[in-house]
Amino acid sequence: MAAQAPQEETVFDMKILSKTHVRPNKPLGRKERQLITFDLPYLTFFYNQKILIYKGCVSEFEDIVERMKDGLGVVLEEFYQLAGKLGKDEDGVFRVEYDDDMDGVEVLVAAAEKTEIALLVADESSGNSKELVPYNGVINLEGLRRPLLAVQLTKLKDGIAIGCAFNHAILDGTSTWHFMSSWAEICRGAQAISVVPFHERTKVRNTRVKLDLSLPSNPVPNSFVRNGVVVAPEAEPPLREKVFRFSESAINEIKSKANVNASDGSKPFSTFQSLSAHLWLAITRARRLKPEDVTVFVVFADCRKRVDPQMPDNYFGNLIHAVFTGTAAGLLAASPNPAEFAASTIQKAIQSHDVKAIDARNSAWEASPIMLKYKDAGPNCVAVGSSPRFRVYDVDFGWGKPESVRSGSNNRFDGMVYLYQGKRGDGSIDVEISLETGAMENLEKDKEFLLEI
Repeated sequence: MAAQAPQEETVFDMKILSKTHVRPNKPLGRKERQLITFDLPYLTFFYNQKILIYKGCVSEFEDIVERMKDGLGVVLEEFYQLAGKLGKDEDGVFRVEYDDDMDGVEVLVAAAEKTEIALLVADESSGNSKELVPYNGVINLEGLRRPLLAVQLTKLKDGIAIGCAFNHAILDGTSTWHFMSSWAEICRGAQAISVVPFHERTKVRNTRVKLDLSLPSNPVPNSFVRNGVVVAPEAEPPLREKVFRFSESAINEIKSKANVNASDGSKPFSTFQSLSAHLWLAITRARRLKPEDVTVFVVFADCRKRVDPQMPDNYFGNLIHAVFTGTAAGLLAASPNPAEFAASTIQKAIQSHDVKAIDARNSAWEASPIMLKYKDAGPNCVAVGSSPRFRVYDVDFGWGKPESVRSGSNNRFDGMVYLYQGKRGDGSIDVEISLETGAMENLEKDKEFLLEI
């Protein structure tokens, strides 16, 4: 949908009204930022999509669009990498390139004036929300010729949807929400952003890795890279997606269950570790695995404070690692306290991913780069992305906080989980899960999982 109007009518009766580009408001000259080992594996993932839905302001939609474009031009003066493109230096090393004559950020303005917010908030599927965000099925490698950020502003019957597609090869979730909160800050009237991004990627690692990757002249949507070659998409089993909302009291119950033996002097399990254990156990039950079947748990861990030297929170780029652990489904379920066993397994994996482990992982990848698909996480996987620490419901552009924050359809697979701060901001957590249809039906009936949701 990014470049032209859709070819067929959708359930939203979506109309693309305009497509423009926004550049930084002032000339910045030529800027180049080398991609490093933390960034490069994401070249073969898809653009990362976020959708924010706001109530009201329909009569002011045109003015809001202009205000958001103006604010975008200001915030891009600091977040200029998002206004650039991917490129390669003379040695074939990938980098972000910005120049004042580049197009900048792609901005689509659209209307779906028969669609109500209630439908979008209640809908568990990202299939319909595809119409609200650009670059569905577009891999990050296409940043060689596409903008690194595309935005769609959609007028709804009773509100506004903001759909953003970020090139995941140049930033992670922490940087994504730093940008979004900074953009909102400018739109609310600030003259400058309160926290500027730190762009010095090579301060954390400066190994130059040449990758022999290139795009075909006419890439196929949802294609991916294997052995340096872009290949067509494979047939996938049908997935269902659903948001499960856990109240603060439910989270406390989950945490208490995992920490029932905390008095033995061991380190207590965090909210994240306890909730992750709860999800791993429930999804494993829902899949009806055999006792001998291996199940893998993956968390995308922020490494800003794990590397040496440590990096500031405003580091702009990818500074995350996928941390893996696993066990047999039978061992997971047969423990005296499965919640404690699962949380302990996750805790040990996270704690062991220290400076030494990070350096070893990076060195091994640099010696033999392997470009994975977004879903190559392991058998019977549960992979947790995003974080309830991200203040997603504080992204207020001047007309209130969002009614809903969701991920788009890109980078979803069987077992992918996104965690978001609950809307009430009171310790509640929204859990967005993608599973094969049969497993999702089982999960929806699992009383042990559902608690008081």
